Amino acid sequence: MRIRVVHETVYQYDSPARGLIQMLRLTPRDHDGQHVRAWRIEPTVDGRLSRREDGFGNVVHVFSADCPEETLTIRVTGEVETSETHGVMRGTPEWLPDAFYLRESRFAVADEAIRTFADEAAGESTDRLDRLHRLLAAVHQAVDYAPGPTGTATTAAEAFALRKGVGQDLAHVFIAAARHLEIPVRYVSGYCWRPDTAEQEAGHAWVEARVPDLGWVGFDPAHGIAVTEAHLRVAIGLDYLDAAPVRGSRTGGGTETMTVRVRVDDARAQAQAQQTQLSQVQGQVQAQG
Repeated sequence: MRIRVVHETVYQYDSPARGLIQMLRLTPRDHDGQHVRAWRIEPTVDGRLSRREDGFGNVVHVFSADCPEETLTIRVTGEVETSETHGVMRGTPEWLPDAFYLRESRFAVADEAIRTFADEAAGESTDRLDRLHRLLAAVHQAVDYAPGPTGTATTAAEAFALRKGVGQDLAHVFIAAARHLEIPVRYVSGYCWRPDTAEQEAGHAWVEARVPDLGWVGFDPAHGIAVTEAHLRVAIGLDYLDAAPVRGSRTGGGTETMTVRVRVDDARAQAQAQQTQLSQVQGQVQAQG
C-alpha cells in the first residue's frame, strides 16, 4: 500500500525562547517492504537543519534556531510504499549486536509483576517464536489500548499496574517481559494506517524481537498482531527515549505547550475515491447536457 503522512508538532512558549535545538527522528529509511517515495521536514521558523545518523542507524535531523521565538511548528509530509513481509525485517542497518537489546532500559524495566506475567505467558514453550506470540496475545489482553492515564515518562511497570496505556506503553511492557525471558527486543516508533480513522493523536509504537532463522520480527501489542504493510517504520531504540520523534532544548520561553496532529492515509485508496468522485461529476454534467 502507499501510506501518506502529515505530522505536525506545535510548540508554544509563554515568552520568547532562544537557542532552540530539536532532535528529530522523523524520517524513515528504505528496507525490504518499505520504500520512501517522498519525505520532507519543514520548520516554520528560520534556522539550520542538518542530517546525520545515530548509533542505532536512525536518520536524525538536528534543527537549531538562534532568534527568539514564541511558536515553533515542525511539519512532516511524505509518502511511503509498503508491502507485506509478515513482520520479518530485512535490509535494515544493523550496527549493534543482538545481545545489546537484552539491556535493561529506563522505561522498560521488568518489576516482579511483569516477570511473573512473562513467565506465565510463555508457559512451557521453548520455541522462541511461539513464546513471542504467546506474549503478544497476553500483553494485548492484559493492557487496554487507550489514551488517557499515561504520558511519555510512564514506565512499563506503571502502565502494567494501570492495565491501560497507548502504543508506547504496551511496547514497553512487551519489551520488559521479553528481556526477562532473555529475548533480544527493541522499541520501534513510526505510523500505522487504520481503516477506521485517518486523524490520530500521535504516531504509533511497536516492537521488534530477534528470532533464530528469521531475524528481527515486528509485533504490535497494541493491536495484538504481527507488523503488516499498514505499519510505517521510522526509528528504533532500547525504548522510547532512543526513538522519540522530537526531543529538544531551549533557553527561556517560560511554560511550554506542545500539540501534536497526525494524519495517516492510504494514498492509493484516496486517489481512487477522488477519481470515482470525478467520474460521477462528469457523468452528471454529461447527463444534464
